[in-house]
Amino acid sequence: MATRMSASRASLVALPTRPVRTFFDTNILLYCDDQASPGKQHRALDLVIAHRKQRSGVVSLQVLQEYFANATRKLGVDAALAQKKVETYARLEVVEPTVHDLLAAIDLHRLRQFSIWDALILHAARKAGCKVLLSEDLQHGQMIDGVAILNPFL
Repeated sequence: MATRMSASRASLVALPTRPVRTFFDTNILLYCDDQASPGKQHRALDLVIAHRKQRSGVVSLQVLQEYFANATRKLGVDAALAQKKVETYARLEVVEPTVHDLLAAIDLHRLRQFSIWDALILHAARKAGCKVLLSEDLQHGQMIDGVAILNPFL
C-alpha cells in the first residue's frame, strides 16, 4: 500500500542541500592522473567533477604548483598537458597566499607540529571557509579549526 506524503513534508524532502565547500590537497589531483591506482583515480575524478559542477571545490596556488611538479616528475605527464590540467583545476576557487597567510601557517606549524607545507594547506582551507579538506596525507577524521580532514579513499 502506497502512502502519501503531506505537501509540507514533501517540500522538506525536496529542498536542495547546499554543497559543502571542500579543499583538495595535491594528492587528490595527482590521483586523477595515476593509472597505477585505477580505484583511486576514478574516485578522485568523480570528486573533482562533482565539486566543479557544484562550485564547491577549492585549491590553493601551492596545490597547483605541487600538482605540476609531481605530475611531470613522478607520473611522467607531459609538461604541456600538465599545464592544461593546471588551467582546468584553476577553474575551481583558488586561494592565493599572502605573507599574512604564511605567518599564520608558521604559527600552525609551531603550535601543532604540522609540516609547513601541510600547515599552508590547512590554513588555505580554513581561509576559504572550507568545512572539509580531502587528503590522503593527513590524519583522517581529525578536526583542525573547524576543518574536517577526510581521506576519500578509505
